[in-house]
Amino acid sequence: MKPFLSEDFLLQTDTARQLYFDHAANMPIIDYHNHLPPDEIAANKQFNNITELWLKGDHYKWRAMRSNGINEERITGNADDFEKFKAWAETTPYTMRNPLYHWSHLELKKPFGITQLLNEDSAASIYAACNEQLPKYTTQALLKYFKVEALCTTDDPADELIHHKKIREAPFGIKVLPAFRPDKAMAVDDAEAYKNYLQKLSAISGIEINSYDSLLEALHKRHDVFHEAGCRVSDHGLDTFQKVDGTMQELENIFSKAIAGKPLSKEESMFFKMATLYFICTWNHEKGWVQQFHVGALRNNNTRLLKRIGADVGVDSMGDWPVAEGMSAFFDKLDKDDKLAKTIIYNNNPMYNEVFATMIGNFQDGSIPGKIQYGSGWWFLDQKDGMEKQMNTLSNMGLLSRFIGMITDSRSFLSFSRHEYFRRILCNLIGNDVENGELPADIKWLGKMVEDICYNNARDYFKL
Repeated sequence: MKPFLSEDFLLQTDTARQLYFDHAANMPIIDYHNHLPPDEIAANKQFNNITELWLKGDHYKWRAMRSNGINEERITGNADDFEKFKAWAETTPYTMRNPLYHWSHLELKKPFGITQLLNEDSAASIYAACNEQLPKYTTQALLKYFKVEALCTTDDPADELIHHKKIREAPFGIKVLPAFRPDKAMAVDDAEAYKNYLQKLSAISGIEINSYDSLLEALHKRHDVFHEAGCRVSDHGLDTFQKVDGTMQELENIFSKAIAGKPLSKEESMFFKMATLYFICTWNHEKGWVQQFHVGALRNNNTRLLKRIGADVGVDSMGDWPVAEGMSAFFDKLDKDDKLAKTIIYNNNPMYNEVFATMIGNFQDGSIPGKIQYGSGWWFLDQKDGMEKQMNTLSNMGLLSRFIGMITDSRSFLSFSRHEYFRRILCNLIGNDVENGELPADIKWLGKMVEDICYNNARDYFKL
């Protein structure tokens, strides 16, 4: 019986161990999609305690605690920080076979060197041991510890980017760049929230937004500002895709209805979003950006918690909207117009794995290897089973060797251990194939393949 979380964790064969330790373990990290707060990076924030670093904003852990019967007061409420940590410690043993069990113990092992199992009995000692080490683990120090070379945060077009400016003015050896996330600029379903958002966008762009045309002008101006700030990535959260089929006059009419507070049909709302997205994608192409599409999350299902706490608090799930036909039509229009930028599509429902993996092959154009990417296992699928299925599907339908690897998609500075988790799973998959005689024992080539997937492909793809 192997011990839990040993040096050979998840590595089942000698080949897997060779690939991981000789080729994967020490590669730098390019984390091209996460939700880390740039203000905390710019300030090189010192955390008060492990709860503030580890549990604040981690809706994965919040969701598990609710399932374990923990009262909201001890999750996002007014309980003190040790009480919230203790609530997570009480929950951790019940997460066995959930990825949170692996992630949590990896995050305690690195950087804190703690290998003791987290539970109610060990909560106080682990809390104290982590807090004792926290002074040396500021935000910037953690990024250096995990060998992060570059990362892209997630930023709204109305964001002033002042924290990114501070980082540029006081560099610390790691590239921290904004990513353009314009979802709110297309969220016409909530009239009041949309009008409030347009006021912010108007103020920062200096353009009075009173028409659809002026909305595009303001967004384009902010797109230019982001580019000047080093942004080379846009990011978009979508239910699904739809063909862009309509006129500018129809878009003006929908915009007028939205700001007048008149209800929109689902068809009008979807057309508005996809048409606006199309224009943004053409700008991405013009500037040589990469565009990312996170598709298929059914968000904010619990109205009570949405009103009490807000969005992104752990009450989302997989959606099941049809996706293939709309995605094909959207990318085909961009391709026909010669406006299709480098593109990554992330799937949130495994029933569509083969759809996504086969779609990317339709729009490769030979200009660069892997121009269109099937992104890593995302959200509910960024666990061992989900990662293996994503990589196996990509292997069967495309070129795993051209894959640009893992992202954290996280709000936690400890989540970079997910790259280690991914790399171990990748090496184990390939190692098992070698041991089974399904791949040649060409360690030189397979080692290069592993290094490419872990780092080199992303470096060459993003050119950050």
